[in-house]
Amino acid sequence: MIAKKQFLPNEHFKSVLDIKPEHLKEKGIKGVITDLDNTLVAWNQEDVTPELKDWFEQMKAAGIKITIVSNNKLSRVRAFSNLVELPYIFRARKPLRRAFKQAIKKMGLSKDEVVVIGDQLITDIWGGNRVGAHTALVVPIASSDGWATQFNRKMERFLFSAMRRRGWINWED
Repeated sequence: MIAKKQFLPNEHFKSVLDIKPEHLKEKGIKGVITDLDNTLVAWNQEDVTPELKDWFEQMKAAGIKITIVSNNKLSRVRAFSNLVELPYIFRARKPLRRAFKQAIKKMGLSKDEVVVIGDQLITDIWGGNRVGAHTALVVPIASSDGWATQFNRKMERFLFSAMRRRGWINWED
């Protein structure tokens, strides 16, 4: 049974590309903490798409800072982050608060000025909610997941079902 809305995102988008800098600025958001795998690119993809490069440039041009926070290993996170010249935190152990707080501090912002964007309720959204940041759930890019994420997806289906029954969400996952 869900006691609190701790897994409920503030917003839901089909893709990170649908999140516009103007929308974030209207909410007072000055920084983005984003997950990597299945949020920015598929979990098994190494390249950055031209559309994603444009999205990063739009955010930078609007003065919005971005930090990648991932539970993945250094080699995976560093390789991607270096391609887009963004700071990162690897092996973040989300949903624990430490990495989120570290990213907020590195950006020189307050929790109220940050949105956490991710594709998982149990790691990204719960973690972002635990530190008091704004949260945005995106639909996973790939329909498959690495072995470590497969268990979380089963739990998410249960959580989505419970949230729908309570009328907390009305979008499809």
